[in-house]
Amino acid sequence: MAGVAAADRLYFRQLLSGRDFATDDRVARQMVNFVYLIGDRESGEAVIVDAAYAVGDLLAVLEDDGMRCTGVLATHYHADHVGGSLGGWPIEGAAALLERVSVPVHVQRDEVPWVRRAAGLSEADLVAHDSGDVVSAGGIDITLVHTPGHTPGSQCFLVEGRLVSGDTLFLEGCGRTDLPGSDPAAMYESLTTRLAAVPDDTVLFPGHRYSPEPSAPMAAVRRENYVFAPRSAEQWLAMFGR
Repeated sequence: MAGVAAADRLYFRQLLSGRDFATDDRVARQMVNFVYLIGDRESGEAVIVDAAYAVGDLLAVLEDDGMRCTGVLATHYHADHVGGSLGGWPIEGAAALLERVSVPVHVQRDEVPWVRRAAGLSEADLVAHDSGDVVSAGGIDITLVHTPGHTPGSQCFLVEGRLVSGDTLFLEGCGRTDLPGSDPAAMYESLTTRLAAVPDDTVLFPGHRYSPEPSAPMAAVRRENYVFAPRSAEQWLAMFGR
């Protein structure tokens, strides 16, 4: 792919579980997870965001597109994002991917022990990051933003006007805050402070398809999503009976 124009170098694909891959997996169809492939068309390098379900399908998509996997980015530790057991149902994930390709799995530092337990990965498999760190796929830089609340080490990814938000923020609603490691107060701070610097014209790409549209500009999300209605932490916590 040598000679690709700078404006066309970004490789970005949004794949829906149960539709675009893992089509025979009923859990994948029910969970409607999004997996993202982000890379550099010129170098052919790409990372997989939240590699779960049929990892062979994900690698096949990359191969068909003339790309190769050079890393995994994990938004958080839950099995439908990194693999493991979901209510007793086994979900293939990052561990199975590493049996096929030897690549680093990039996680937020606070999420390391959670990812190790959930996904069956070793510490040597993981690269721990702090907020503001940059992971590159070829010449494409992806900025990591720590957004605790859904889990202690939840993180979002900023790349060329796009925000891949995992389960921190959906077009409608946000990630649950009643699960192990969740924190409603931290979620409020993440939404109103940590993500406040994200421009309105940035396009939000969530971790699940919980709305009719698969993506939307942050301006529309901030205007229409009820999680931005509270004007104080007290109002926010009142939504959770705190």
